[in-house]
Amino acid sequence: MSTPGEVRATRVFTDRGEALGHFFLRAADAPRILAYEDEVGCPLHNVLAALEWTIAIGILMETDFVHAARLGSESAAAMVERRRDERRVFVYMGPRMDAPPADPYEGMLLYDEPGVRAFEFGQRVHALAHFLRATQGAGVAISALSKRAPELRHVRRWLGTLFHGPREEVSNHMLAGWFSAGGAGVLFAPPRPGEPFVYEEVGLES
Repeated sequence: MSTPGEVRATRVFTDRGEALGHFFLRAADAPRILAYEDEVGCPLHNVLAALEWTIAIGILMETDFVHAARLGSESAAAMVERRRDERRVFVYMGPRMDAPPADPYEGMLLYDEPGVRAFEFGQRVHALAHFLRATQGAGVAISALSKRAPELRHVRRWLGTLFHGPREEVSNHMLAGWFSAGGAGVLFAPPRPGEPFVYEEVGLES
């Protein structure tokens, strides 16, 4: 259910190519994230709870840009971009036991707390490589094929709107998503083999 001033639309596709084509057409130049494994997608079952928890305790910030994320049933990991001392830095954060040591020339340990370990990197490629080493790419989404990564506050806002209300017969496994200040669109994988792809879009009334 959308709130006043917001609109939402849903389209169903039986063909994967048509579904992805529609997604990229609607996304245009908006920041986007894509599933690393096309057949698995990125599960979003716990996305809102994970975002609320990590923001509440200060691990993630609303102004972070999301370059990669994995949101599992028991743990979450992310690689974000943020500003520090007028420069861009890239931060990996994830479960302490799953996080391998970072190579000294790549990054430095930011904090090591019970349950969470974080490393800071000066370059995106090193941070992304560390993220993939830690997660093995299982069920992750990565910012790709766009000029910039989605801002966390827009991801949080529009996923909250998208998941508000009943969503029967639509899986929560995202193949691709775009997020901007004015709206968002998410392409979901079929809940079962042979079933259609579902594209859902939410945004402000123009």
